[in-house]
Amino acid sequence: MSATENTPQTQSTEIDIPVVSPERSISEMTIKALILGLILSGLLAAANAYIGLLVGLTVSASIPAAAVSMGVLRLFRRSNILENNMVQTAASAGESLVAGIIFTIPALVIMGAWSEYDYWPLVGIAVMGGIMGVAFTIPLRRALIVEARLKFPEGVATAEVLKSGGVERDADQPEHQKDKKADAISSQNIKTLLKASGIGALFKLLESGLGWLAGGVATTKSWLTGKYLFTGDITLSPALLGVGYIVGLNIAMLVFIGGAIGTLIGVPVNWLLNSESIMNAVGIDPQLSWSEITSEQWEALAGESWQNCRRIGVGAMMVGGVWSLISLFKPLIAGVKASLEAYRHSKNGNSILRTEFDTPFNIVLMVVIFSLGPVFYIFYTALGDYPDKMLIASLMTTLMLIFGFIFASVAGYMAGLVGSSNNPISGVTIATVITSALILLQFMGNEGIAATLGPIAVIFLAGLICSAAAIAGDNMQDLKCGHIVGATPWRQQAFQIIGVVGAALVIPLVLQVLDAGYGIGRPSPVVESSNYLSAPQAGLMKDLATGIFGAGIKWNYIFVGFVLAVILIIMDEIQKKRGSSFRFPVLAVAVGVYLPLGLSVPILIGGILAHKVGKASESKDETVKQARESKGLLLASGLITGEALMGVIIAVIAAFVIQLPVAPLSSTIAGASGLVGMTAVIIYLARKTLKTDA
Repeated sequence: MSATENTPQTQSTEIDIPVVSPERSISEMTIKALILGLILSGLLAAANAYIGLLVGLTVSASIPAAAVSMGVLRLFRRSNILENNMVQTAASAGESLVAGIIFTIPALVIMGAWSEYDYWPLVGIAVMGGIMGVAFTIPLRRALIVEARLKFPEGVATAEVLKSGGVERDADQPEHQKDKKADAISSQNIKTLLKASGIGALFKLLESGLGWLAGGVATTKSWLTGKYLFTGDITLSPALLGVGYIVGLNIAMLVFIGGAIGTLIGVPVNWLLNSESIMNAVGIDPQLSWSEITSEQWEALAGESWQNCRRIGVGAMMVGGVWSLISLFKPLIAGVKASLEAYRHSKNGNSILRTEFDTPFNIVLMVVIFSLGPVFYIFYTALGDYPDKMLIASLMTTLMLIFGFIFASVAGYMAGLVGSSNNPISGVTIATVITSALILLQFMGNEGIAATLGPIAVIFLAGLICSAAAIAGDNMQDLKCGHIVGATPWRQQAFQIIGVVGAALVIPLVLQVLDAGYGIGRPSPVVESSNYLSAPQAGLMKDLATGIFGAGIKWNYIFVGFVLAVILIIMDEIQKKRGSSFRFPVLAVAVGVYLPLGLSVPILIGGILAHKVGKASESKDETVKQARESKGLLLASGLITGEALMGVIIAVIAAFVIQLPVAPLSSTIAGASGLVGMTAVIIYLARKTLKTDA
């Protein structure tokens, strides 16, 4: 999504005092931290895959990973804050890497280039994109974290969670015996996370697994003798409530506004202006009197009208992606300069403290150079029988190197300003797809096999770059956290790569399961169901890549999206000049237009709830504010993780074991039960957060 541009903090003379001093050496890279980090990386990748494909938004998993790590590692005789930091570093890599994959690679299946999610090509894209994302941002660490002192909000928040658990415990040494207060905090955090996860999982089980709760309520009405066509729905999902709580009121409102534009305004206006073509599209005779249309037919007409209107979101995302790149020009230059300055600093040969010891630049350079071979092979195999595939694969590898470095630098820099969750990764990926498709079109043309293989090569490049950018932002957040707690940077960078590899081995399996159980971007090829995961960004990437190569794009609605994006950009610039905290990032609204309205409703409720909790906490002291913020984030993260993981389990059962029931209760009872259950979750989240006093 598009991020709010802030002014970076200038270099400060303030001296950072890490929790663990540079002179002190305690265990960081341990076997138990490695194993736990890999497990959490896979689990959080699965959870974020589900939620990201459902709604097009992903959220940082560093805080829940830190809480789980603290709870689990305290079961051992020895544990410390740096081990916990390593666990969350590896775990958050899985959450970030999956964002880069789900925003792009499903386009290959949607366009029919892949019949399923091919395991090894997908692993190759994820691993190479992730490794290069880490490598490109290693030189930025000192420049952005130590010298420019950017905020990196999620890194700071994660460090606060880690500090609450104490520095070190060792059952064999009296001076490092259990800290009762730290143990209590750690125990409470993991209980909070597990309880919320249980609620999210139970809700999903009762809804999709047993059919006792409805997954949403919807209605379609024709008023004014059919001239006004209304359709609306609410998705009942604790996970989406958690997403809204984490992203906050501003983004939640914009996603809902987008949904309202696409559904509450777009559908009836489109019906009024284009009723004949819509009726033809769904197989209804345009000569049929509107009074004779059945309720089922009205639902089909509303659905077709909405499918047209969602292309407005495509147009807005296209302009939003380009605008993101224009807006990031200054940060881009600053990021590249910081990278070069960091390299010059590394050449001075000064004695380096443990807490400032990055992976040596020559090793980073070797990693990048050796990565070019596998990247070339990925493109070479993707081009199949294309006669000049050696040339085109070389061109694509060069583009990967150039665009990857540029966009990884942008992502790392922007993570310092607005955090990983608000990083404009979708925007830079859209810019990548448009630019690379136009370049390839000049070399390949769009005749014959080139019209098929060109878009495939573009999506492969987008997957690599999007993965690199996603990991770059996460790597910088984790290094900020490590800077505060006193970690050794090169060890963290190594664990980040470990987390990338661990997640990459799991992601293709998760996508295959979700596609079989629900369908990604189109109905499942295995299970009969009308509800599938929207995969909004991947659908856009497919439309752009194939459209530029001549498959055709229906431009009328996209042009409307262009106009909407320009209006939003003007409004956002006005808010920026006013110094307002409420902004209008284009991509947030565009995603809302593209998604069903019902998904944006619980997101809005979550955002309102987070705002209310913040207002109620304004009069409290900082300790209470911090405790409530941490509690709310853990609860929201638990709702997301629990529902998402149960969703993956249910997809496995539905696709490979047994067909699951769908609402055996009457639709009225199931809908009412779902609304009651959702209301109970909202009350639970609000009360549990506001009851936190310390």
